[in-house]
Amino acid sequence: MIVKTIQDNILRSNEKHIAFAINTEGYNNDGFAGQVAIKYWPELAKCGEHEIGTVISKTVGNKNFHALVCHSSKNGWGNEQSEVIKACFDKIPANGEPISTIAIGTGYNDIISGADFKQIVYGMETATNNIILYAGYTLDDIESICQENNKENKKLIRK
Repeated sequence: MIVKTIQDNILRSNEKHIAFAINTEGYNNDGFAGQVAIKYWPELAKCGEHEIGTVISKTVGNKNFHALVCHSSKNGWGNEQSEVIKACFDKIPANGEPISTIAIGTGYNDIISGADFKQIVYGMETATNNIILYAGYTLDDIESICQENNKENKKLIRK
């Protein structure tokens, strides 16, 4: 569940856990994953193939980085983005500590490959771990997105 939104640099955060998206093909040298690979986790840039829903973690100093395999560079983001995001966040062993994350799916390459931020935020909101979202959104914005997405999901269920 998203408990807080912050507009700041996530890499300077006080939280011990930082989660972000990577692709199934294992080539993660762009975007936020690329930044993490360069500064903290070089093996992540070419980590090999992984299945959707996998979480790969590494501790560096006092930070626990969690790479969420939630899309494919070749096949895009798929139709079950909220379920994949929720499942990934639920797998992170945070032991009650909050998990900080970026606005997953909002980069240019994510958008053109089918990322749906509404679904992604809904997945974060329905996750069991507490999430701090580092993005240009307020909690009111997030609540509105989730309510809208929930209505859309109910429409789909009724059909």
